[in-house]
Amino acid sequence: MSLPIINSIASWVLKQRIHQIELFLKYPNEVQEELLMGLMKSAENTILGKEYEFESIKSYQTFKERIPISTYEDIEPFIERTRKGEQHVFWNEPIKWFAKSSGTTNAKSKYIPVSNSALDNCHYKGSKDLLCMYLNNNENSQLFTGKSLRLGGSKQLYEDNNSFFGDLSAILIDNLPFWAEYSSTPSNKTSLMSEWETKLLAIINETKIENVTSFAGVPSWMLVLLNKVLEETSNHNLFEVWPNLEVYFHGGVSFDPYREQYKKILPSSDFKYYEIYNASEGFFAIQDLNNSNDLLLMLDYGIFYEFIPMDVFGTENQKSIRLSEVELNKNYAIVITTNSGLWRYLIGDTVRFTSLNPYRIRVTGRTKHHINVFGEELMVENTDKAIAKTCKITNAEVIDYTVAPVFMKDKDKGGHEWIIEFRKQPDNIAHFTKTLDESIQAINSDYEAKRYNNMTLNQLTINVARNNLFYDWLKENDKLGGQHKIPRLSNNRDYLEQLLSIQNG
Repeated sequence: MSLPIINSIASWVLKQRIHQIELFLKYPNEVQEELLMGLMKSAENTILGKEYEFESIKSYQTFKERIPISTYEDIEPFIERTRKGEQHVFWNEPIKWFAKSSGTTNAKSKYIPVSNSALDNCHYKGSKDLLCMYLNNNENSQLFTGKSLRLGGSKQLYEDNNSFFGDLSAILIDNLPFWAEYSSTPSNKTSLMSEWETKLLAIINETKIENVTSFAGVPSWMLVLLNKVLEETSNHNLFEVWPNLEVYFHGGVSFDPYREQYKKILPSSDFKYYEIYNASEGFFAIQDLNNSNDLLLMLDYGIFYEFIPMDVFGTENQKSIRLSEVELNKNYAIVITTNSGLWRYLIGDTVRFTSLNPYRIRVTGRTKHHINVFGEELMVENTDKAIAKTCKITNAEVIDYTVAPVFMKDKDKGGHEWIIEFRKQPDNIAHFTKTLDESIQAINSDYEAKRYNNMTLNQLTINVARNNLFYDWLKENDKLGGQHKIPRLSNNRDYLEQLLSIQNG
């Protein structure tokens, strides 16, 4: 069968899903309510279901009153029981897959349960829907006439008590149907290599001879790979390597700090960027329009959503609300109940709604990755945008950064201390610093108020990182490649001090 025919068939199959998506767009709150009742019905005979008497819960209000919001530490004992072979603890299907995730805030690994329902009706469904929306918006796409260059996690799967754990991407690759490998590059064997630097060269050698039409992966690590491709092939831009490139599917970290760098190596106004929001716990949202920064919240993936307004998060006034109660442009922490048996689980991400009909969001940061030492309520979304704006004004390029507070001492005012690694340094670091500070003030009114006449906060300060500082820090912490991310903001100085120690060591 010829590739153009395969492309046409694949496009037709994927577009059929549009009608189901239209259902939850029309009845979002009803779909979510029905989904919640279905999840409880499925799990009513589990250990957890009996403990909280799921059978007698007939409304969201009762669900909310009876089941507490939980963190990983709260549910770890239940997960450990399942990892050791006990089943029907928190979900009615046998669970043998666990996505190992250490995140950026904690060195201790988390083992997130992944049921077969979640694999089929959430993670894979999300991947198919992403393609469905892209094809629906780009009818002349030739996506399936070539291959997708995927950059996933770098851990092998490990077996323990008849359960398997590893990076989510490794679990997904291991469970893909055999034919899926034909539409992707590099091979599964190379994709799952664990040593990042060896893997990088293996990916380049395999993929440079393929007809690559799309990319999929985290922007920071993908940029490392693509710059290495240009270096190895002595080309100036990626269309010289792969002339049929048309789209980059990205997620995991904000694209804002990297956008201009991608435009340089992909110099075409026709090239598309599509963002997704997924994690070990589930596939949550997809960019559903060309040239958009907003993500459509997917409401029929076996995930019931609740939200905690960030202005009361962690206080005695903390309250959760359901989807029908959210407001535009407020920051919320996300709470999920899933078809893998996570019940009212706090995933640690924050979002704000940019549209209520349909429900569209933007990811604004992490509940632990913000700075609010002085009441400035600085979110990662703020700093990412400010960095992008400042780089444009000063003609600089940033690889990575992290920020920490400078605490008040005696009569000294507080402030924010940055460490930034540049790909291309600004001509004048003092001008860059001032521009960045002013850009944050323009984006965040709380920060602006604290900066007024240096009343509470002094102007931010910047440490210029040496080459490869963040890379070396990740390597030292065994976090190279794949899904690992740099913690952008912190209310303490731990990350900054570690980086400065390596820099000065």
